[in-house]
Amino acid sequence: MTSDATVRRQTLFWLAATALVLFAGIGLRYPWPADEPRFAQIAREMVESGQWLFPTRGGEYYPDKPPVFMWLSALFFQLVGNLKLSFLLPSVLASIGTLWLVHDLGRRLWNAQTALFAVLVLAFTPQFLLQGKAAQIDALVTFWITLGCYGLLRHFLTGPHWRWYFVSWVAMGLGIMTKGVGFLPLLMLLPLALWSNAPPCAAPRLSPEGGTAPAARQSRFHGACWSWRLLLGVPVMLAVIALWLGPMLWQVHSVGTDTMVAYRNDLLFRQTGERFVNAWHHVKPWHYFFTQAIPVVWFPLPIVMLVLIKPLVALLRQDAKLRVLLAWVGLVLLFFSISSGKREVYIFPALPMLSLVVAVLWVNSRKLPLAKKLDGVFRWLMPVIAALLMALGLLMWLAPGRLPGKLQDYADIVGAVAAPLTGLGVALIAVLLWLRRSDLFVRLAAASLVGWLFVALLVWPRVDPYRTPQDMMQAVEQHLPPGAELGLIAFKEQFLLFSQRPLTHFSYLAPLLQQEQNAWIWMREAPNRHLLVPTDGELGCFEVARAVSLGEAHRREWVLLGPDAVRPTCGTPARLQRFHYQPVTNGVLP
Repeated sequence: MTSDATVRRQTLFWLAATALVLFAGIGLRYPWPADEPRFAQIAREMVESGQWLFPTRGGEYYPDKPPVFMWLSALFFQLVGNLKLSFLLPSVLASIGTLWLVHDLGRRLWNAQTALFAVLVLAFTPQFLLQGKAAQIDALVTFWITLGCYGLLRHFLTGPHWRWYFVSWVAMGLGIMTKGVGFLPLLMLLPLALWSNAPPCAAPRLSPEGGTAPAARQSRFHGACWSWRLLLGVPVMLAVIALWLGPMLWQVHSVGTDTMVAYRNDLLFRQTGERFVNAWHHVKPWHYFFTQAIPVVWFPLPIVMLVLIKPLVALLRQDAKLRVLLAWVGLVLLFFSISSGKREVYIFPALPMLSLVVAVLWVNSRKLPLAKKLDGVFRWLMPVIAALLMALGLLMWLAPGRLPGKLQDYADIVGAVAAPLTGLGVALIAVLLWLRRSDLFVRLAAASLVGWLFVALLVWPRVDPYRTPQDMMQAVEQHLPPGAELGLIAFKEQFLLFSQRPLTHFSYLAPLLQQEQNAWIWMREAPNRHLLVPTDGELGCFEVARAVSLGEAHRREWVLLGPDAVRPTCGTPARLQRFHYQPVTNGVLP
């Protein structure tokens, strides 16, 4: 039997190892498409302009998401002074916070061993480290949602803890200001009402001596009591949201420009309710999460739960806490399945609570015959996967011509990752041999952390030149004459990040035809203006035959159009819409 001191030491080791892997690679790559350059550029513009209330992208308002993630990104950029070093910090720190909350819940609701295995589950589930090492919103909103669940569980299952209860509502407010789904901890109130065993607090109970029982004794019965005071959480959440929403709405009301009104309406209505009810992209069938997303991004958790389904059902009958967590996970999956728009990252906030369920299941079932058979399958499967990675790396290295045609289309990237992939296969085999007598979850976590170390330290720096337009933007500078102005059509945020000169674009949100027509007007207004455009769109206002090719970036060929490529006529919109961006912090992204 493992002693508590040993379990604590092991937990501290895995917490530190996971945090180290999350930090690994910071400063070794630039922001990568699709989302990272967008948020990095918005943070950069906040610092450069000093205007933080209305996020902008290339000078144009960005209405897709609330601003908290961008605020944190801008804050770290301002503190560090280098976007390459700062852009990953919000996700890394949020993931470490989520890891700690899950560990602490496992320890308080069950025991130290459950807390250890919950940490291991997060360490080896692909989606956790994938989001923790990506500069996207989802790691941060998952932290706020996990904190909201943590506060409710502390209050109802180990409480009463009113302070933690109200912290959960603060977290929900911050979560909503990060991404609209920050209210998801509210769904936990339903299973808590069913299974927390908390009595109402309407009337005091009499003590055996005839007096009133102490308040603490009234409210403690495997959790907090239900009373009117719970309703105070709603104004707490609304007050937090009002700290941002109030000034924003007042500014829109006071200034009232068309662009500000459009930003407000898009952010508060189109990107929330309308996007949920009538999604216009990422449309998937209702079963997408269960049949396509979860088997991949949460592997191997579905296998563990299916193999051990009978022990899981038995535990659910015995343990109300487990029922609360698993019911909440189910409600979150149901909520996102209702909408026609679905992405794997939508269900990420449910993973931390699910990790506790799987940890409890494994702690109580790992000595059963079914669990031992599962361990045996993975004992052979994991070295086979490692050997296949090593073989694929050697094939990329020594005989790239034998690769499938699709891989040969990315010959440069294949050559860059061949050696690290071979080394990863060797390292995984060595780690698995070293830990061959260890628990299955320990082997899975070790393999995952080693894999991400190789990716962050060896693969990222090699692939980085192919995931950014740095070389192409340098080619632009070589082709432009002195004093030339540069415009963009169908641009992406990464071009703003790597530009060494001011840029003009014609609304990221406008249709390509309207952008082209506005660019045509802009080109005719002054001499020495040039336009950077992709070749996969049909242009009717310019002579594409006179373009100068700059090569490929992000699987598209880009060309430079000069004044001689402007045609005499072009259908024009009613008014010219353009946005001018002039970088201030030159050299932040060399």
